[in-house]
Amino acid sequence: MTQDETITAEILRQTEACPPGGSIGPSEIAQALHHDWRTLLGAVRRQAAKLAEAGQIEILRKGKPVPPAEMRGVIRLRLVRPPAC
Repeated sequence: MTQDETITAEILRQTEACPPGGSIGPSEIAQALHHDWRTLLGAVRRQAAKLAEAGQIEILRKGKPVPPAEMRGVIRLRLVRPPAC
């Protein structure tokens, strides 16, 4: 498995584990994957942008969804869940 695939899988695993409406920070993903986690932050953000473009997760800034092109500063990641019946 490549590093990008590993990061993508970890993003999806952690966002799926969140309660509905819950979110995680990119640092939580990086910390789960490597002891020198800061080196992975850029790669985590890139993979998060790809997942957001594919409609699998949302990128949140100040609690509101933003498109990947507007991702900057402090962000959180949240799984896109289908609406409840």
